[in-house]
Amino acid sequence: MDALRVKERLETALGARVTALAPMPVGFGLTGFKVDLADGRRLAVKARQASARVDLRLEGYMLGELARDSTLPVPAVRLCEPDLLVMDFIETDGGGITPQVERHAAELIATLHAVPRPSFGYERDTLIGPLPQPNPQMDRWIPFFRDHRLLAMAGAAQAEGRLPAQLLIRLERLAERLDSYLAEPRHPSLLHGDLWTGNVLVRGQRIAGFVYPAIYCGHPEIELAFTTMFGTFGPAFFEAYEALLPLEPGFHELRSGLYKLYPTLIHVRLFGSTYVPPIERTLAHLGL
Repeated sequence: MDALRVKERLETALGARVTALAPMPVGFGLTGFKVDLADGRRLAVKARQASARVDLRLEGYMLGELARDSTLPVPAVRLCEPDLLVMDFIETDGGGITPQVERHAAELIATLHAVPRPSFGYERDTLIGPLPQPNPQMDRWIPFFRDHRLLAMAGAAQAEGRLPAQLLIRLERLAERLDSYLAEPRHPSLLHGDLWTGNVLVRGQRIAGFVYPAIYCGHPEIELAFTTMFGTFGPAFFEAYEALLPLEPGFHELRSGLYKLYPTLIHVRLFGSTYVPPIERTLAHLGL
Protein backbone atom coordinates (compact mmCIF):
# COMPACT_ATOMS: atom_id res chain seq x y z
CA MET A 1 0.00 0.00 0.00
CA ASP A 2 1.55 3.32 -1.05
CA ALA A 3 1.68 6.55 0.96
CA LEU A 4 -1.24 8.18 -0.86
CA ARG A 5 -3.54 5.25 -0.20
CA VAL A 6 -2.45 5.12 3.46
CA LYS A 7 -3.18 8.83 3.80
CA GLU A 8 -6.66 8.40 2.34
CA ARG A 9 -7.46 5.42 4.56
CA LEU A 10 -6.28 7.19 7.71
CA GLU A 11 -8.21 10.39 7.06
CA THR A 12 -11.40 8.43 6.39
CA ALA A 13 -11.06 6.12 9.39
CA LEU A 14 -9.74 8.62 11.95
CA GLY A 15 -11.61 11.75 10.90
CA ALA A 16 -8.55 13.99 10.87
CA ARG A 17 -6.32 15.41 8.15
CA VAL A 18 -2.82 13.97 7.74
CA THR A 19 -0.30 16.83 7.96
CA ALA A 20 2.92 14.80 7.74
CA LEU A 21 3.77 11.29 6.66
CA ALA A 22 7.35 9.96 6.77
CA PRO A 23 8.75 6.49 6.03
CA MET A 24 9.54 4.22 8.99
CA PRO A 25 11.38 0.88 8.62
CA VAL A 26 9.35 -2.20 9.53
CA GLY A 27 10.35 -5.11 7.22
CA PHE A 28 8.74 -8.43 6.24
CA GLY A 29 6.82 -7.10 3.24
CA LEU A 30 5.30 -4.22 5.21
CA THR A 31 5.61 -0.47 4.83
CA GLY A 32 5.88 1.76 7.87
CA PHE A 33 5.02 5.42 8.36
CA LYS A 34 5.31 8.01 11.09
CA VAL A 35 2.17 10.12 10.76
CA ASP A 36 1.09 13.47 12.20
CA LEU A 37 -2.58 14.45 12.24
CA ALA A 38 -4.05 17.95 12.27
CA ASP A 39 -5.60 17.28 15.69
CA GLY A 40 -2.14 16.80 17.22
CA ARG A 41 -1.96 13.01 17.29
CA ARG A 42 1.23 11.26 16.21
CA LEU A 43 0.87 7.70 14.99
CA ALA A 44 2.94 4.72 13.92
CA VAL A 45 1.42 2.96 10.92
CA LYS A 46 2.13 -0.41 9.33
CA ALA A 47 0.65 -1.16 5.91
CA ARG A 48 0.76 -4.48 4.10
CA GLN A 49 2.14 -4.77 0.59
CA ALA A 50 0.27 -6.91 -1.94
CA SER A 51 2.96 -9.63 -1.78
CA ALA A 52 2.84 -10.01 2.02
CA ARG A 53 0.64 -12.59 3.72
CA VAL A 54 0.74 -11.22 7.25
CA ASP A 55 -2.64 -10.36 8.77
CA LEU A 56 -1.95 -7.21 10.79
CA ARG A 57 -4.96 -7.87 12.97
CA LEU A 58 -2.85 -10.46 14.81
CA GLU A 59 -0.25 -7.90 15.84
CA GLY A 60 -3.01 -5.57 16.95
CA TYR A 61 -4.57 -8.39 18.94
CA MET A 62 -1.29 -9.19 20.69
CA LEU A 63 -0.68 -5.56 21.61
CA GLY A 64 -4.21 -5.36 22.94
CA GLU A 65 -3.71 -8.45 25.08
CA LEU A 66 -0.53 -7.03 26.62
CA ALA A 67 -2.27 -3.71 27.27
CA ARG A 68 -5.17 -5.49 28.95
CA ASP A 69 -3.35 -8.18 30.92
CA SER A 70 -0.02 -6.60 31.87
CA THR A 71 1.65 -3.38 32.90
CA LEU A 72 4.15 -3.45 30.02
CA PRO A 73 4.31 -0.15 28.14
CA VAL A 74 3.03 -0.93 24.64
CA PRO A 75 1.56 1.34 21.97
CA ALA A 76 -2.21 1.76 22.04
CA VAL A 77 -3.92 0.41 18.92
CA ARG A 78 -6.16 2.95 17.17
CA LEU A 79 -7.09 1.01 14.02
CA CYS A 80 -6.59 -2.66 13.26
CA GLU A 81 -7.44 -4.12 9.84
CA PRO A 82 -5.93 -7.02 7.84
CA ASP A 83 -3.73 -4.69 5.79
CA LEU A 84 -3.41 -1.66 8.10
CA LEU A 85 -2.34 -1.27 11.72
CA VAL A 86 -2.39 2.16 13.38
CA MET A 87 -0.84 2.72 16.81
CA ASP A 88 0.17 5.62 19.00
CA PHE A 89 3.74 6.65 18.20
CA ILE A 90 6.15 6.06 21.09
CA GLU A 91 8.68 8.88 21.35
CA THR A 92 12.31 7.89 21.94
CA ASP A 93 15.50 9.91 22.33
CA GLY A 94 17.90 7.68 20.43
CA GLY A 95 19.53 6.44 23.62
CA GLY A 96 20.94 2.94 23.92
CA ILE A 97 20.19 0.20 26.41
CA THR A 98 22.32 1.19 29.39
CA PRO A 99 22.55 -0.69 32.73
CA GLN A 100 19.95 1.70 34.13
CA VAL A 101 17.58 0.87 31.26
CA GLU A 102 18.27 -2.84 31.80
CA ARG A 103 17.26 -2.58 35.45
CA HIS A 104 14.00 -0.88 34.50
CA ALA A 105 13.35 -3.55 31.87
CA ALA A 106 13.99 -6.26 34.47
CA GLU A 107 11.37 -4.79 36.80
CA LEU A 108 8.81 -4.70 33.99
CA ILE A 109 9.53 -8.20 32.69
CA ALA A 110 9.69 -9.77 36.16
CA THR A 111 6.30 -8.22 36.96
CA LEU A 112 4.90 -9.73 33.76
CA HIS A 113 6.34 -13.17 34.51
CA ALA A 114 5.28 -13.22 38.16
CA VAL A 115 1.54 -13.46 37.42
CA PRO A 116 0.34 -17.10 37.14
CA ARG A 117 -1.57 -17.89 33.95
CA PRO A 118 -3.98 -20.84 33.56
CA SER A 119 -2.10 -22.88 30.94
CA PHE A 120 0.74 -22.93 28.43
CA GLY A 121 -0.05 -21.74 24.91
CA TYR A 122 -2.79 -19.20 24.35
CA GLU A 123 -6.42 -18.77 23.38
CA ARG A 124 -5.40 -18.47 19.74
CA ASP A 125 -2.35 -18.91 17.55
CA THR A 126 -0.08 -15.90 17.17
CA LEU A 127 2.86 -14.78 15.04
CA ILE A 128 6.57 -14.27 15.59
CA GLY A 129 7.65 -11.81 12.92
CA PRO A 130 5.77 -13.05 9.83
CA LEU A 131 5.80 -16.73 10.92
CA PRO A 132 2.88 -18.64 12.45
CA GLN A 133 3.25 -19.60 16.09
CA PRO A 134 0.92 -22.43 17.21
CA ASN A 135 -0.45 -22.11 20.74
CA PRO A 136 -2.56 -25.13 21.77
CA GLN A 137 -3.35 -24.84 25.45
CA MET A 138 -1.49 -27.45 27.51
CA ASP A 139 -0.86 -28.27 31.16
CA ARG A 140 2.88 -29.04 30.83
CA TRP A 141 5.64 -26.82 29.47
CA ILE A 142 8.17 -29.35 28.20
CA PRO A 143 5.79 -31.11 25.76
CA PHE A 144 4.55 -27.70 24.61
CA PHE A 145 8.07 -26.44 23.95
CA ARG A 146 9.09 -29.73 22.33
CA ASP A 147 6.16 -30.08 19.93
CA HIS A 148 4.99 -26.53 19.26
CA ARG A 149 8.21 -24.56 19.42
CA LEU A 150 11.35 -26.66 18.80
CA LEU A 151 10.03 -29.39 16.48
CA ALA A 152 7.39 -27.25 14.79
CA MET A 153 9.93 -24.59 13.77
CA ALA A 154 12.63 -27.14 12.87
CA GLY A 155 10.21 -29.17 10.75
CA ALA A 156 9.06 -26.06 8.89
CA ALA A 157 12.67 -24.98 8.29
CA GLN A 158 13.58 -28.40 6.89
CA ALA A 159 10.45 -28.53 4.69
CA GLU A 160 11.43 -25.16 3.22
CA GLY A 161 14.92 -26.44 2.40
CA ARG A 162 16.60 -24.18 4.95
CA LEU A 163 17.63 -26.82 7.50
CA PRO A 164 19.66 -29.93 6.57
CA ALA A 165 17.74 -33.18 7.10
CA GLN A 166 20.53 -34.59 9.28
CA LEU A 167 20.30 -31.60 11.58
CA LEU A 168 16.56 -32.15 11.97
CA ILE A 169 17.31 -35.73 13.03
CA ARG A 170 19.71 -34.44 15.70
CA LEU A 171 17.08 -31.97 16.93
CA GLU A 172 14.56 -34.80 17.13
CA ARG A 173 17.08 -36.72 19.28
CA LEU A 174 17.30 -33.72 21.56
CA ALA A 175 13.51 -33.52 21.72
CA GLU A 176 13.39 -37.07 23.07
CA ARG A 177 15.69 -36.07 25.95
CA LEU A 178 14.34 -32.64 26.92
CA ASP A 179 13.21 -33.92 30.33
CA SER A 180 16.91 -34.43 31.12
CA TYR A 181 17.72 -30.76 30.52
CA LEU A 182 14.59 -28.74 31.28
CA ALA A 183 12.20 -28.44 34.19
CA GLU A 184 8.62 -27.29 34.52
CA PRO A 185 8.25 -23.68 35.77
CA ARG A 186 6.38 -22.74 38.91
CA HIS A 187 3.49 -21.66 36.68
CA PRO A 188 2.83 -20.53 33.10
CA SER A 189 3.73 -16.89 32.50
CA LEU A 190 2.59 -14.48 29.83
CA LEU A 191 5.56 -13.70 27.58
CA HIS A 192 6.21 -10.79 25.24
CA GLY A 193 7.80 -13.46 23.09
CA ASP A 194 10.31 -11.50 21.01
CA LEU A 195 12.52 -9.45 23.30
CA TRP A 196 15.48 -8.33 21.24
CA THR A 197 17.03 -4.87 20.87
CA GLY A 198 14.92 -3.71 17.93
CA ASN A 199 11.72 -4.29 19.89
CA VAL A 200 12.84 -2.29 22.95
CA LEU A 201 12.26 1.49 22.85
CA VAL A 202 14.19 3.76 25.21
CA ARG A 203 13.74 7.33 26.40
CA GLY A 204 15.46 9.10 29.27
CA GLN A 205 17.18 6.03 30.72
CA ARG A 206 13.84 4.24 30.92
CA ILE A 207 11.94 1.75 28.81
CA ALA A 208 9.54 3.80 26.69
CA GLY A 209 7.84 0.80 25.13
CA PHE A 210 7.99 -2.78 23.94
CA VAL A 211 6.81 -3.38 20.37
CA TYR A 212 6.29 -6.26 17.90
CA PRO A 213 5.20 -8.90 20.45
CA ALA A 214 4.84 -12.63 19.81
CA ILE A 215 2.78 -13.50 22.87
CA TYR A 216 1.92 -16.82 24.45
CA CYS A 217 2.15 -18.34 27.91
CA GLY A 218 5.32 -20.27 28.61
CA HIS A 219 8.40 -20.64 30.78
CA PRO A 220 10.02 -17.29 31.62
CA GLU A 221 13.41 -18.80 30.80
CA ILE A 222 12.72 -18.87 27.07
CA GLU A 223 11.97 -15.14 27.20
CA LEU A 224 15.19 -14.50 29.11
CA ALA A 225 17.18 -16.58 26.61
CA PHE A 226 15.87 -14.40 23.79
CA THR A 227 17.35 -11.34 25.48
CA THR A 228 20.85 -12.80 25.34
CA MET A 229 20.80 -13.87 21.69
CA PHE A 230 21.93 -10.50 20.33
CA GLY A 231 23.14 -8.99 23.58
CA THR A 232 19.95 -7.03 24.24
CA PHE A 233 20.30 -7.32 28.02
CA GLY A 234 23.28 -8.28 30.16
CA PRO A 235 24.42 -8.58 33.78
CA ALA A 236 22.52 -5.53 35.07
CA PHE A 237 19.25 -6.93 33.74
CA PHE A 238 19.76 -10.40 35.20
CA GLU A 239 20.91 -9.09 38.57
CA ALA A 240 17.76 -6.97 38.86
CA TYR A 241 15.48 -9.70 37.50
CA GLU A 242 16.84 -12.36 39.85
CA ALA A 243 16.44 -10.05 42.83
CA LEU A 244 12.70 -10.33 42.10
CA LEU A 245 12.41 -13.80 40.52
CA PRO A 246 15.44 -16.01 41.22
CA LEU A 247 16.44 -18.48 38.50
CA GLU A 248 17.17 -22.14 39.10
CA PRO A 249 20.87 -23.06 38.77
CA GLY A 250 22.07 -23.93 35.27
CA PHE A 251 20.16 -21.37 33.23
CA HIS A 252 23.16 -19.44 31.92
CA GLU A 253 25.37 -22.53 31.60
CA LEU A 254 22.94 -24.79 29.72
CA ARG A 255 19.28 -23.93 29.39
CA SER A 256 19.73 -20.48 27.83
CA GLY A 257 21.59 -22.02 24.89
CA LEU A 258 19.00 -24.74 24.51
CA TYR A 259 16.11 -22.28 24.51
CA LYS A 260 17.92 -20.11 21.94
CA LEU A 261 17.49 -22.94 19.44
CA TYR A 262 13.95 -21.69 18.86
CA PRO A 263 14.77 -18.10 17.84
CA THR A 264 17.79 -19.40 15.90
CA LEU A 265 15.50 -21.69 13.89
CA ILE A 266 13.27 -18.69 13.23
CA HIS A 267 16.30 -16.87 11.82
CA VAL A 268 17.16 -19.91 9.69
CA ARG A 269 13.71 -19.69 8.10
CA LEU A 270 13.84 -15.94 7.63
CA PHE A 271 17.48 -15.34 6.74
CA GLY A 272 19.01 -18.65 5.70
CA SER A 273 21.97 -20.91 6.39
CA THR A 274 24.08 -18.31 8.25
CA TYR A 275 22.21 -19.35 11.39
CA VAL A 276 22.72 -23.11 10.98
CA PRO A 277 26.21 -23.30 12.62
CA PRO A 278 25.00 -22.00 16.05
CA ILE A 279 22.45 -24.85 16.10
CA GLU A 280 25.19 -27.37 15.30
CA ARG A 281 27.38 -25.98 18.07
CA THR A 282 24.60 -26.17 20.66
CA LEU A 283 23.83 -29.78 19.76
CA ALA A 284 27.52 -30.70 19.81
CA HIS A 285 27.82 -29.13 23.28
CA LEU A 286 25.03 -31.47 24.39
CA GLY A 287 26.77 -34.46 22.79
CA LEU A 288 24.10 -34.85 20.11
